[in-house]
Amino acid sequence: MKFRFCPNHNWSKLFTAARNFVGARRASTSSASAAMADNQILKTKLCIIGSGPAAHTAAVYAARAELKPILFEGWMANDIAPGGQLTTTTDVENFPGFPEGIMGGELMERCRQQSLRFGTEIFTETVSNVDFSARPFRVFAESKTVVADSIIVATGAVAKRLPFTGSGDGPDGYWNRGISACAVCDGAAPIFRNKPLAVIGGGDSAMEEANFLTKYGSEVYIIHRRDSFRASKIMQSKALSNSKIKVIWNSAVVEAYGEGDSKRVLGGLKVKNLVTEEVSDLKVNGLFFAIGHEPATKFLDGQLELDSDGYVVTKPGTTKTSVEGVFAAGDVQDKKYRQAITAAGTGCMAALDAEHFLQGIGLQQDKSD
Repeated sequence: MKFRFCPNHNWSKLFTAARNFVGARRASTSSASAAMADNQILKTKLCIIGSGPAAHTAAVYAARAELKPILFEGWMANDIAPGGQLTTTTDVENFPGFPEGIMGGELMERCRQQSLRFGTEIFTETVSNVDFSARPFRVFAESKTVVADSIIVATGAVAKRLPFTGSGDGPDGYWNRGISACAVCDGAAPIFRNKPLAVIGGGDSAMEEANFLTKYGSEVYIIHRRDSFRASKIMQSKALSNSKIKVIWNSAVVEAYGEGDSKRVLGGLKVKNLVTEEVSDLKVNGLFFAIGHEPATKFLDGQLELDSDGYVVTKPGTTKTSVEGVFAAGDVQDKKYRQAITAAGTGCMAALDAEHFLQGIGLQQDKSD
């Protein structure tokens, strides 16, 4: 993902319009099911939980295989609109098939329409909890309970962000206007080229992102709140030996501000030394959070094996989880790549794995009959 700032956009209006659009879609879904009883029980061969590239790719494959999937896209789950993290970006320039780029929200709406085209049933409700203790499995949402023979979990992960003045995505914030949480996605954007940039973090991801950004930025600052990194020695060595990287120790960002008359793009940071409490000015045109991601797995309530960081564990080379018949795709099980195209790829894998599993169930039932 990459984004490009356009001074002619009214970002507040665009954000409001996006919310209104999603709200209207939710309202239409609600009105269509107004006559349905509360806690309606639905049965399906496959239930997909999620709304990003992984979920919709899985839905397209599953629907074309006539599995008649039901998909819960959520309603502001993890404070993100249906469509996932791509809905928080502007121009996406590294998703194949769009040589001129495409807005993140538009890309996800196209994915949604493609899922619908092949017969996926989509509900704009957030899954609150699940029961994977026995098959068929149960998925519980606001007004519906889905009974399914197989499940694909594709709920994604949200990049951790620090709260300080100017860090948000509102009219007074610089999120997507100089502040990002993915250097690989956004670092090559024109607004960052040959400009001073900063990375917040002290782990391997921060070292990796800082090194990556030296390809584009004039210089890169690593801002870390301690006097030593927690990154591996080899990653520290790569960063500290790079002449374009400078480290600001024992410090934290307390404010982001704009530049120019319009102040619509990031112009610098106020950085506080946590030892002396002195606040200094750091002129940068890009800031990248590299403090980790939080996978959306709390609703699973420990029913799937997770790793130490909360990501769903899948068997190597597959999307199979610790529970037979439950599969995981996208960023909820991928802490390394975290790209839209890799999420879509695992969504395809999950659908094929689920189809193969369901075929096996069918053969077993035929034999028992």
